Amino acid sequence: MDVIVIGGGVVGVATAYQLHSAGHRVCVIERHATVAQGATYGHGGAILPTPLDVWFGPTLTKSPRAPRSGVVYRPGLNSRTRRFMQRLAELQPPDAFRNQYRRLRPLVDASREAVAAIEASFNFEFEQRSGILHVVRHAREWEQVQSALDLLREFEVQHHVLTAAECAQIEHSVPADPAFAGGVLFENERLANCPLFTKLVKQVLEEDRGVRFMFGRAVESIRLDNDRAAVELALTDGTRSSAREVDVVSADAIVVAAGAGSLPLLAQAGLTLPLHAARFFALTAPIAYEECAPHLAVVDTVRRITMTRANQRVRVAGAALVQPEREIAKPATEPLAKAATAVLAQATHDWIPGAAKISAAHAWDGVQVLSPDGLPVVGQALHPRLFVNVGHGPAGWGLACGSAKVIAEIVSGATPSVPPDTLAALRADRFTD
Repeated sequence: MDVIVIGGGVVGVATAYQLHSAGHRVCVIERHATVAQGATYGHGGAILPTPLDVWFGPTLTKSPRAPRSGVVYRPGLNSRTRRFMQRLAELQPPDAFRNQYRRLRPLVDASREAVAAIEASFNFEFEQRSGILHVVRHAREWEQVQSALDLLREFEVQHHVLTAAECAQIEHSVPADPAFAGGVLFENERLANCPLFTKLVKQVLEEDRGVRFMFGRAVESIRLDNDRAAVELALTDGTRSSAREVDVVSADAIVVAAGAGSLPLLAQAGLTLPLHAARFFALTAPIAYEECAPHLAVVDTVRRITMTRANQRVRVAGAALVQPEREIAKPATEPLAKAATAVLAQATHDWIPGAAKISAAHAWDGVQVLSPDGLPVVGQALHPRLFVNVGHGPAGWGLACGSAKVIAEIVSGATPSVPPDTLAALRADRFTD
């Protein structure tokens, strides 16, 4: 089959890889000049999410006024945004969290296998390194994470629960004073460079596999009929090409994997999903003092902020800005941007003091799409020729390769490798049940 993939982030490129591996001819359409220029560019680096990393569950703060929240709320949220946060909060109780993570877990396992297969096939070097240390400040927060620890034991995820003193001993950058509740060490879970991984896969697909990439082109609309599917294109400056024959690209199927850009396209095609776009921030700062730089990735579990060394710099990522959707297309206002970067700077000061020269940091922000039940939307949608692979949120890389494999199986008419209850939990029409 001829398949169009809309989106050149890690989700879109992984989808193109799996589709090509399944024997399809693939064309990737991306509005930027190359791959990994959107949300993928600001990824925190964790390859696979654990129960402590997913964007739902007991540590997601209910109140915008909570002092240690890693979420920045714009005052005066509209009713739709408030309802979205309320639905996420419904997954905080231990039983609800456990049931939802059990549905997600097979997708994490599929991603682990898919990433391993890509590494084994091409011997890629994308700055992989092992060791992630989650840290928790207060005793009440430590109680909140117990249901996540129960899941780690249930799924036999290798980890070590540590006291504060043990955390400081293993990771010298973390101060034992002031005292904190404890931490969880994942010796074998890895971080790496997500944009680099995406570019390496793209290079293989384009140069060795014949996958076509169209850059600097924005999809204006999707056409669907019984015999064929097609997309109408524009240049990224909004103008149309004078060569009419290249304005429309047709195929047997279309996969929408364009992150936040997916929502208006799908709505135009008649599919409205209750996903919410949020703006995430990152700081990349020079190392201030070498002796203070971390050798493990340090994650503030409650704030969901990741701090990791990248060569001679420290990268700090997280700090979600939640605001009404009508405002998400605009750059964040200066006060909101300052509030978000201040959350990142404070986490750096708290957990790896002296490691990063925050005053010289390069700031980045980008939009990611979250679902109200914490799971991505993966599968066929609205029409037999239309498929979606969106809503991965901050765990985008950790779910991308697995969801890409599921998409390729569905497009090919094969039995999906994830169990039926997981497949049902990912489908686009689940929100109307």
